[in-house]
Amino acid sequence: MTKVLLLSACLAAACGGDDYNPNIDPAHFVAGVTNPMFPLLPGTVFDYKVQESDETVKVTVLSETKVIKGITCVVVHDVSMTGGMVGEDTRDWYAQDDQGNVWYMGEDTTAFDGGMTSKEGSWEYGVDGALPGIVMKGSPKVGDVYRQEYRAGEAEDEGEVLSIDASVTVPAGSFTGCVQTRDFTALEPSVEENKFYCPNVGQVRAMTTKGGAEHEDLLAVTRP
Repeated sequence: MTKVLLLSACLAAACGGDDYNPNIDPAHFVAGVTNPMFPLLPGTVFDYKVQESDETVKVTVLSETKVIKGITCVVVHDVSMTGGMVGEDTRDWYAQDDQGNVWYMGEDTTAFDGGMTSKEGSWEYGVDGALPGIVMKGSPKVGDVYRQEYRAGEAEDEGEVLSIDASVTVPAGSFTGCVQTRDFTALEPSVEENKFYCPNVGQVRAMTTKGGAEHEDLLAVTRP
């Protein structure tokens, strides 16, 4: 075992609050993010559309990096637009350990609403008690439950692996051998999502399964 605490399957309750304290060792992180279910090659652009509205989302893997507590993270720029207006502008930070797990290290997000802005939901590993979580495991198994992020009262998303051989069709194409997750949070217990991550692409669909009916599909991927 490495010194990195790999988040194995656990009950959601066991992942929460003061019991959650992953031991993160920068010596066991690698350059870049190459997990086939969540690859982040700089210059790649993912275009998504929320099918029930005119909201679009453009996700760009930047060439810049950000060092967080000794770990060099890939920076991903995420812009959501509705009716030609920016609704949210976010920079997410990811890093991969030597077991292939992709860790979510934080985000700097700005929401725009009627001329007002909000930084609610922003967090960074090591600031105000915030801790990283795993967005994609190196070897996911059905039944795995894990924290995706943690800052008490602000960022408490969790995930559960439902399938490692799912099939899904979106405007960008048809995919097999995908990881399907159930995403949920104690902050909004009435809302859940399923997400589909497919080989050599990453996330291709996010669909609300509880508390709504929206689904966001991948329209296209542009690679450098």
